[in-house]
Amino acid sequence: MNENIIRSAKIYIKDIFQNDFSGHDYYHSIRVYNLATHIAQHENADLTLVQLIALLHDVDDYKLFAQNRNFQNTRYFLNSHNIPPSQIDIICSIIADISYKETETRPPESIEGKIVQDADRLDAIGAIGIARTFAYGGTINRPIHNPLLTPHTDINYADYQNCKGTSINHFYEKLLCLKELLNTSEAKKIAEHRHLFMINFLNEFFQEWDCNF
Repeated sequence: MNENIIRSAKIYIKDIFQNDFSGHDYYHSIRVYNLATHIAQHENADLTLVQLIALLHDVDDYKLFAQNRNFQNTRYFLNSHNIPPSQIDIICSIIADISYKETETRPPESIEGKIVQDADRLDAIGAIGIARTFAYGGTINRPIHNPLLTPHTDINYADYQNCKGTSINHFYEKLLCLKELLNTSEAKKIAEHRHLFMINFLNEFFQEWDCNF
């Protein structure tokens, strides 16, 4: 693999996500790519593999492509670039390990997977993470907040997939947990400020919700 496949992957995902407004758009993948590239500089990792996985990590996401099976978009792209089947299987396996699975979440075995998982999680927190939470919530008709609905915590992956809830509860169900689930020291450093930003946002949100002056 070389720089040509990275350039081609960027073009491919721009087409794939051109009509996405859920926060999982082309620019999300580019931010994950940039974050993963930065983190990889602090780790002994295959940089091109990290970058390729970062760019392709959402092209078969069940939330966006429910009809896809066996990473068909990923495999289509890699096959079109003559990547050996054994390497394609490895890449698909790493991507499968990256996603958040609630209580079933496990870190990927490879350092490349750990790096991209960290980059993806970093883009789910902080100011960008807040914006993406409400963007995605709107696409699935999720209310911003309902005081009568409590967060669903300590649930398995199947329940997490089916959990509708509210966007505010999503912070407690997932986003505030991510800082402690990061794999690399560099990602943990980046997460500190982003995590605190979310806490401050939630404090302000509840003050305004309750009209506390």
